Amino acid sequence: MTSRHLILLSVILFTGATTSPAGDPVPETDWRQFRGPAASGVGRGYQLPESWNIETGDEVAWQTRIPGLGHSAVIVTGNRVFVTTAVSGIKEAGVKVGIYGNIASVDDKTAHSWRLLCLDRGTGEVLWNQCLHRGVPRIKRHTKATHANATPVTDGRRIVVSLGSEGLHCFDLDGKRLWKRDLGLLDSGYYQVPAAQWGFGSSPILFENTVIIQCDVQKGSCLAAFSLETGQQLWGIGRDEVPTWSTPTLWRHGNRSQVVLAGYRHSGGYDPRTGQELWKLTGGGDIPVCTPIAAGDLMILSSAHGPSRPLRAIRFDATGDITPKSTSGSTRHIAWSLPSDGIYMQTPILYDGLLYACRMNGVLGCYDPATGKRFYRERVGGGVGFTASPVAADGKLFFASEDGRVHVVAAGRTYKHLATNPLGEQCMATPSLSGGLLLIRGQDHVFAIGTPCSLPRSTTAASDTTSVQP
Repeated sequence: MTSRHLILLSVILFTGATTSPAGDPVPETDWRQFRGPAASGVGRGYQLPESWNIETGDEVAWQTRIPGLGHSAVIVTGNRVFVTTAVSGIKEAGVKVGIYGNIASVDDKTAHSWRLLCLDRGTGEVLWNQCLHRGVPRIKRHTKATHANATPVTDGRRIVVSLGSEGLHCFDLDGKRLWKRDLGLLDSGYYQVPAAQWGFGSSPILFENTVIIQCDVQKGSCLAAFSLETGQQLWGIGRDEVPTWSTPTLWRHGNRSQVVLAGYRHSGGYDPRTGQELWKLTGGGDIPVCTPIAAGDLMILSSAHGPSRPLRAIRFDATGDITPKSTSGSTRHIAWSLPSDGIYMQTPILYDGLLYACRMNGVLGCYDPATGKRFYRERVGGGVGFTASPVAADGKLFFASEDGRVHVVAAGRTYKHLATNPLGEQCMATPSLSGGLLLIRGQDHVFAIGTPCSLPRSTTAASDTTSVQP
C-alpha cells in the first residue's frame, strides 16, 4: 500500500459521521470510547484554537471541578459528557508525576467512592453524580496511577465502566444502574515484582452488542466478552501474558473484523464474535501500554519498556504465529519494523496519512505509515514527562504533558510547534474531541477548550445520587 492510498483511506474513514460497533450512524460530536472513533484519536469537521488562557477564560468554554482522582478520559454522546473518578478518604491523595523508575504502590487503605459524573456538554453543569462502588480498594495503585484509570465506553444509550477489581458496571444515560459484573481480583502490577501493585488500566470496547475487555494480570490473564444487554459472559479466552495496561482495538477492513491486543508474550488478533485466535506475536516491551492503532490494512503496534522497543506494522491477513527472528525489517505478515522507535506510555496517532509517535520525554517522531520511513524527530517539550496520548483535529496535534502544559504542533512532514498552553494543574488523561471542543481532564477539572457546536440542551435535572449503594 502506498502513502497516497493511506491518505485517501484516511479521508474516506473520517469524512462525515462514523458508525457504531452495531453499525448505527454516530454523530461527529460523539466521542464514545478511549481515543474516540475506532480508537483513532482524530476529530473531523470543526475548528479548534491553537492557543487559550485558563486564567482569563480566553477560548475556554467551561471548566468543571471533579472530586477525587482519575486518569480516565471523558466520553461524549449527544449533549452529555461522562467522566469517572475515585474519591479517597485521604484529603491530600495525589499522584507523583515525572520520569522516574519507582515501582512503589500507594498504601491507602481508606474506603473509596467510585463515581460516574454526567456533565452538560454545552455548559459543564453537573447533571448527575452516581456512585458506582464503595469500599477499600482490593488492589493498591502506583504512585503515578489512580483507582479510575480505565475510560468508559457507550453505545449512545448505555455506559459501561470498568473499575478492574471493583467490577464492570453498566448504566443508562440518566444514571440508572442496569447491571454489574464481578471480574474477580485483577492485579496488573509489575510481573517481575508481584508485590508492586499498580491498579488496572485497560478500557472496555464494544463490538455489536458485546462488551470486550482485556484482563492481562499477574494470574489468570484473559480476553473476555460480555452481553451489553445483561452483563452475562459470552466467551473468555485464556492468555499466557504478563500484566498489560493497553486497551484493545477493533480493526475493521473490508467485510472482516478482528480485535487486536498488545502484549509482551502475546500481541495478537482475535475473532470478536468467538474469541478465536487469528494471529500471535511475541516480544517487544515487557510492560505494554500503547493501544494498537489501525492504518487501513496495517495495524501499528508499539512497546518500549525494557531492552526491546519496536515500532511495527502488522498486515490484516496475518495468521498463526508471526513472531520474527529479528525486530527489524519486514516479513510476510509484518510490513515493516523499526527496532528502536517504539514508545512506552503514549499511543501513536495516524492523522492525514502520517504516523506520529511521541516518547515519554517529549521526543516526537513522524513517519510514513506505509513504509516506516521517518520524516523527523523533534522534542515537543521536556522536563516532567508525557503520559497522555495525543489527539488531532483541524490540522493540529495536541500533546498534554504531565505538568499540565498542552503543546500544539502543526500536522505535516516538517515539525512546527504552534503553542504551549498551561492548564494550571497536572494532566495524565488523554484528551477527547467533540464538535469544536477539546476536552481535557486535569487532576482537578475537566476543561472544555473552543466553541461547542450547537446541540439541544439536556433536560435532565441536576442531581447528586450520593445515596445510591453499590
